[in-house]
Amino acid sequence: MNTSENYIKRCLQIAKNGLGTTRPNPMVGAVIVYNNTIIGEGYTSAYGGPHAEVNAINSVKDKLLLPKSTLYVTLEPCSHYGKTPPCSDLIIKYNIPKVIIGCIDDNPEVAGKGVAKLRNSGCDVKVGVLEEECKRHHQRFFTFHNKKRPYIILKWAESKDGFLAPKTKNKQRPVWITNAYSRQLVHKWRSEEQAILVGTNTVLQDNPSLTVRDWTGEHPIRVVLDKDLKLNSNFSVFDHKAETLKMIDADINSICKKLFEKNINSLIVEGGAKTLQSFINDDLWDEARVFIGNTEFMEGIKAPILKGKLSKEEMIKDDVLKVYTND
Repeated sequence: MNTSENYIKRCLQIAKNGLGTTRPNPMVGAVIVYNNTIIGEGYTSAYGGPHAEVNAINSVKDKLLLPKSTLYVTLEPCSHYGKTPPCSDLIIKYNIPKVIIGCIDDNPEVAGKGVAKLRNSGCDVKVGVLEEECKRHHQRFFTFHNKKRPYIILKWAESKDGFLAPKTKNKQRPVWITNAYSRQLVHKWRSEEQAILVGTNTVLQDNPSLTVRDWTGEHPIRVVLDKDLKLNSNFSVFDHKAETLKMIDADINSICKKLFEKNINSLIVEGGAKTLQSFINDDLWDEARVFIGNTEFMEGIKAPILKGKLSKEEMIKDDVLKVYTND
């Protein structure tokens, strides 16, 4: 791995500090190097705050070093006014002579314009260092702009014999298949994504809250499917602890379009079986996170049928977590 790749690696490391707070903006990381030494670094602030490049520049104590430094960044610096001024303008203002970029920004408002502005100012710009890693890191952002829908993560837990739930249960609450460590991980995931979706039957049978409780972070926007208007305000998903969107449309493509229009760039689909299978059948998913618990039901609600590439498998105590990607 060469020097530029090492610094982009560092950009990717610190960029992850913005997971769950920058949405719908991308979580960018930036590093400033002078004489083979990092003199400044930053990542994207919570939505509405400064971008990574701004935070990196502001962290440099001696600004006189900037005209002799190199800026490394995971994503092309923006060139337009949004919640904040263009990052490319600030780079030009401080006469940073060289910029190394992981990947181009697919957002039509940027899409090469940031690079062009920097080059027109005399800046030496290199694009495509660890490009595939940077694209994977920014997959939520790219999916939103390229596919006009959120990045979709399917999540469920199934028994060792392939059931989501037993045939019958006595109370209106979830039947836990996984251990406490796996359940805490799920709450961490909720804090990292912008929205979470369940179908009508999941609300009727489990009365879930869909909030972040076993982790520290923001609650996702709750999306509830209710095409037959079976759900009243007494259910926990309507308790005002988090924003809730009720969808009466039964078409998954239409639902994704509406979420895109609401600027939601990532979504966890937590159930139930029918809802999960609908996303799978319509090929509207990017990642599936499947827990296999150390229990058996013998009969009950069958787990969804999924075809995807197994990209990761790990043990969480006595649970198995399998992560699939939709190639």
